[in-house]
Amino acid sequence: MGVEQENGTPTEMVPASEQDISDELDVKVKKYLRGEGANLEALQDKKLKGQLVIREELYGKSAKAAAKAEKWLMPSEGGYLEAEGIEKTWRIKQESIAREVDILSSKNQYDIVLPELGPYTLDFTSSGRYMAVGGRKGHLAIIDMKNMGVIKDFQVRETVRDVVFLHNELFFAAAQKKYPYIYNRDGTELHCLKEHGSVLKLQFLKNHFLLASINKFGQLHYQDVTMGEMVGNYRTGLGRTAVMQVNPFNGVVGLGHSGGIVTMWKPTSSAPLVKMLCHHGPISALAFHPNGHLMATAGMDKKIKLWDLRKFEVLQTLPGHAKTLDFSQKGLLATGTGSFVQILGDFSGTENYSRYMGHSMAKGYQIGKVLFRPYEDVLSIGHSMGWSCILIPGSGEPNFDSWVANPFETSKQRREKEVHSLLDKLPPETIMLDPTKIGTVRQSRKREKPTKQERKAEMEAAVEDAKSIPLRKKMKGKNKPSKKVKKREEAVARAKKPFLERQMEEENLSTKKQKISGEIELPKSLQRFARKKATT
Repeated sequence: MGVEQENGTPTEMVPASEQDISDELDVKVKKYLRGEGANLEALQDKKLKGQLVIREELYGKSAKAAAKAEKWLMPSEGGYLEAEGIEKTWRIKQESIAREVDILSSKNQYDIVLPELGPYTLDFTSSGRYMAVGGRKGHLAIIDMKNMGVIKDFQVRETVRDVVFLHNELFFAAAQKKYPYIYNRDGTELHCLKEHGSVLKLQFLKNHFLLASINKFGQLHYQDVTMGEMVGNYRTGLGRTAVMQVNPFNGVVGLGHSGGIVTMWKPTSSAPLVKMLCHHGPISALAFHPNGHLMATAGMDKKIKLWDLRKFEVLQTLPGHAKTLDFSQKGLLATGTGSFVQILGDFSGTENYSRYMGHSMAKGYQIGKVLFRPYEDVLSIGHSMGWSCILIPGSGEPNFDSWVANPFETSKQRREKEVHSLLDKLPPETIMLDPTKIGTVRQSRKREKPTKQERKAEMEAAVEDAKSIPLRKKMKGKNKPSKKVKKREEAVARAKKPFLERQMEEENLSTKKQKISGEIELPKSLQRFARKKATT
């Protein structure tokens, strides 16, 4: 089908819907492209030019594939609060949001008040379907967030400091007064982990099936929950701490200490991978961005700092104190202190965080922990009188991958996923700061040349060794002092020989380099005065 233009040439007419789709894909491709392509015309090296052309083509193909995946596989789009005129988003109350959202979302906004059992700590499964709560006075419960039903709650009759889910909702660990315990979803005690001691904080590394804990003596433990084997037990040497978080990108555990130092650990090393001074006072909270390259720290010096973990540099310093920090799936940062929660957002894409929302707890409840619920625009708050949930538009990932985390999975799917995750379990040796190095070839290091003093010391040591070798006693006439001296001189000469040969080789190389550099081509006006080479 064609349309005739003024000059009489017919042109094909593309349907409007296809044109719109192609325009939308072009916009998404620009989002994923790595900036403008390099200008390769000025390059003289043909080999390098060919390599760069192939790389540019690969970048274009990957951007198109990512744009198509976003268009067809991720249909839902996340939204944010948008203010009109001089209105500010952080002044919008939860009551105003609840009036505008649908009934299903409004059910996610609630307060549970249990004054005799708090303060409470929380944890979610990776799909966000189930929540585990632990009260300091011994109350433990598992809640199905889909229908808001309590699966199991029970009283352990002793202090509970922290609670964390293991690989799925069937098992969870609780840090109690003396030891951490592992329970199943029916509340049955399965294990008592006495080797960990009196634990203050727990974390679970889901890709490695490792339960990490820090106890009140500053000891870091790693235990494999599949085999029950203790993988690592290290003394941090920096005192007691209750600030602990796992980097989801590489599985490295971050600890915040009372000296303002943040250390990063892996289970196969007794020394920290990184030791960085972040604040001029004790670290009060720590959080990692889902991409693993951004870290937020809060200290008693009333500063919140954002760090680039690729360069270990401060990106931004914000005023304020935070007792607890957490990043959402879309990169929002929640800070909680006293009875006030503040949410910061990076809307420019330049990792420059600014105020987005705020919320004050009713009756001055003291906040203990803030935690974003995966795949939902919900922030859960554990406080001194129970726990609460508030709506934070744009915090959760709107599209879930059922192969990664399925909030609607059946028991059959859960069993299959458990088997697959056990087969795909990563060994502790794969935990490192840069996991992209796994599978690459280690570059051979160039041997550094020893200095003159080092060579001299080596030669003297070899000579001393040669002199100290005892000589065998021989027959009469062959054991004269003169012969002994001669033999010792020969041994010293043999010891010196490799050092002197190496020195001669280096001197010959340097003279050759000088000769080559000396053979400089003279200008045409002086070439007739140059000494001509003898022809054979």
